[in-house]
Amino acid sequence: MNYLLGIDQGTTQTTAVVLDEMGNFIARNSVALPAHFPRPGWVEQDPHDILRTVKEAAAPLIKQYNIAAVGFDNQGETFVVWDRETGQPLTPAIVWQDKRGVEVCDAVSSQVDHAGLRQKTGLLLDSYFSAPKLRYAWEHDPQLKQVIDAGRACFGTTETWVIWNLSGRKLHITDPSTASRTLLFDINTFDWDDDLLALFGATRAMLPEIRPSAGYAGDLDFGDGKPLALHALLVDQQAALFGQACFKPGEMKCSFGTGSFLLMNIGGEMRLSMNGLLTTMAWHWPGQTAYALDGGIFVTGAAVQWVTESLGFLPSPAASAEVAAQSTDDEVVFIPALQGLAAPHWLSEARGAIFGLSRGSTRADIVRATLDGIAFRVYEVVNAMAQDAGQAPLYLKVDGGPSGNPYLMQYIADLLNLEVHVAAAQEATAIGIAQLAGHSALGIPLQALAAIWKSEAVYQPRIDSLEREKRLGKWNRALAALKHYHQ
Repeated sequence: MNYLLGIDQGTTQTTAVVLDEMGNFIARNSVALPAHFPRPGWVEQDPHDILRTVKEAAAPLIKQYNIAAVGFDNQGETFVVWDRETGQPLTPAIVWQDKRGVEVCDAVSSQVDHAGLRQKTGLLLDSYFSAPKLRYAWEHDPQLKQVIDAGRACFGTTETWVIWNLSGRKLHITDPSTASRTLLFDINTFDWDDDLLALFGATRAMLPEIRPSAGYAGDLDFGDGKPLALHALLVDQQAALFGQACFKPGEMKCSFGTGSFLLMNIGGEMRLSMNGLLTTMAWHWPGQTAYALDGGIFVTGAAVQWVTESLGFLPSPAASAEVAAQSTDDEVVFIPALQGLAAPHWLSEARGAIFGLSRGSTRADIVRATLDGIAFRVYEVVNAMAQDAGQAPLYLKVDGGPSGNPYLMQYIADLLNLEVHVAAAQEATAIGIAQLAGHSALGIPLQALAAIWKSEAVYQPRIDSLEREKRLGKWNRALAALKHYHQ
C-alpha cells in the first residue's frame, strides 16, 4: 500500500503523520523544538534545530511505511536568512511571536498607504509578519546587509529553509499561502511586490520561487538516500483549514495551541474584512483558489502555561479545567493580552490585565478567568467573521490540545450560542497537509476527504441570552478599561 507523509513544522514541536491512500490516519511522531528569548519581546529558534526536528520526526515513519508523497506545512511568519554559498544561517529563526519589528512599523508608518497595503496583501502593518523583522535584522547587522547586497542571501520561512537543505540545496521555494504571511506578497497577482520589497529592504534575488500549494515540487532526501516526492505546501493554519475539511465558503475552524487561529474559507475572490480581520491565501493551485478571513489570537495555551509555570497555580496545564470548575467568584476577569491584542483589535502594545480581584480571590478564580478570557477572545473573532460573512456559521470546528479542555469548549459554545465540534483527529494540521499531498499525488477527491472528517465531541450551548449578555458586558467593560490604560 502507498502511504502519505505530512510534516507540520510548528512553533513548539515538529510533528509527522502517516495516512493511508484514502487519507485515514495511521501513525504519528513528534519532536520538541526549543525556543530562546534573548531579550524581552524577542523569540528565536536555532535553524539547525528546525532541520533536525523535521528529520527526527519523519525518519522512523519513512523507515516503516512506503511513502508515495510528502506534504509540508510551516509556522507561517517565522523566517531565516542564510548564505547561499556556505549554507550557513545569517540570522536565527526569528519567530512570529517576536516583537523586534515594532519599531520598524512605527518608523515606516508615515510612508505607507495603509489602505493600499491592505488591498495588496490583505494584512496590516504589524510586527507579526516577516518583513518588519527582516528590515530590523539587516538594519542592525551590517554584515547581513552586505550579503544581501551581494546577492548571496536566501530568505525563507521554515519550510523553505528545510526544503532547501533536504533537496541538496536545489529547491528554494514556498507557496502562495505562506508568501501571503510575509507582508511582501500581492495576493491579487500571486507575486512578490516590488514596492514592498523596497520598503522592507528585501530583494527578488533572496526570495524563494512561488510554487502552487498542490502539485509535484521536487524530491526530498531525509538522509537515507531514498528520494520522496514533495506534493503539498501550506502555512500551518491553512493546512488545518484543509484538514478540517473546510472546503466551502463560510466554513471555519479554530486551531488551539500556543495561540488560537481562526480561519474562514471565503472562496475564490479576494475580499477585505470590515471588522478587523485579515485576508489571506488559503491555498492556490491550477483550478483551485481559496482566500480566507484570518483572526489570530496570539496567547491561548501560552496563557495557561504562564499560569502553570510562572504563577505556579496548576500542576500542569491539563489540570486547568478541573481547577477552573472550583471557582466561586465570577467577578474576576482576565484579558490574556500577554503578547498584545491581535484580531480584531490590533493593539500590539497591550499587556495582560486582571480585573475584579478581592481579598477572597483564589487561584481557582484566576485559572477560571484565564480560560474564560481565551473563550471571549475566540468569541470576538468568530463574531467579526460572522459580520463579514453576513451570517453566523452553522457550528465551529476546533482542533489542537486545548480543544480537549471541556470547561473551555463549553464556555465557547455558551458565548457563541453555537455547537462546537471537536475534531476526532487532533493533528488536523499535519493530517491536512498529508491529505493535500494525497489529493495531488493520488487524486483523492475533496468530497472523499470531507466524508471521512469526524468529531469526537460536540458541545451544545447551555445558557440563556440574559446570562450571555451579562458575561459579555463584564468582558467589554474590562476591555474598555484596558484600552483606556494604553491610550
